[in-house]
Amino acid sequence: MDKRVIAAYKKLLAQFGSQFWWPADSDYEVVVGAILTQNTNWRNVEKAISNLRAAHKLNEKAILEIGNSELETLIRPSGFYKQKAARLKLATRKWMELSRRADRMPIADLRAELLSVKGIGKETADSIILYAFHKPIFVIDAYTRRFCKKFFDVEFRKQDYDEYRKLFESALPPDVALFKEYHALIVEWGKNNGN
Repeated sequence: MDKRVIAAYKKLLAQFGSQFWWPADSDYEVVVGAILTQNTNWRNVEKAISNLRAAHKLNEKAILEIGNSELETLIRPSGFYKQKAARLKLATRKWMELSRRADRMPIADLRAELLSVKGIGKETADSIILYAFHKPIFVIDAYTRRFCKKFFDVEFRKQDYDEYRKLFESALPPDVALFKEYHALIVEWGKNNGN
């Protein structure tokens, strides 16, 4: 499997080029995007983030101080705005707590801390770990599951998230830049193949 995982990466890189992804101006913005992108598309998240930026609320202090109704209005384009407003505040508190010690924490402990927050599942936690904390964990999403079926003829049950993750992590060196690029290339592949 190792060779197929690496060969698929090289094929995607040749086809799409480097993606330079996750689109964010700060690590905290990654956290915001990871919460807001749940059950919606990125265009809607961009609108919500743009609203937060225009209102000067795209920082930890502002998110925690803003009233719920104002926050809900600003993030409304992302859908499920009442739920996401509450979850964004919880995630922000956890982000602030973990930011002070994340560099000294094993990935498994960091992941467990994030998963303890209501509204943060494995995909969201892993996105935050990879793109905001810059630690090597492979993010699995719907595109990745389809990619594995097409390129590797591997299909785990959706509940077997960690089996997909292990497939990539066991075949690749634990390199943050590589994991970011590979995941971004899979997303680009998914968008271009009507997935």
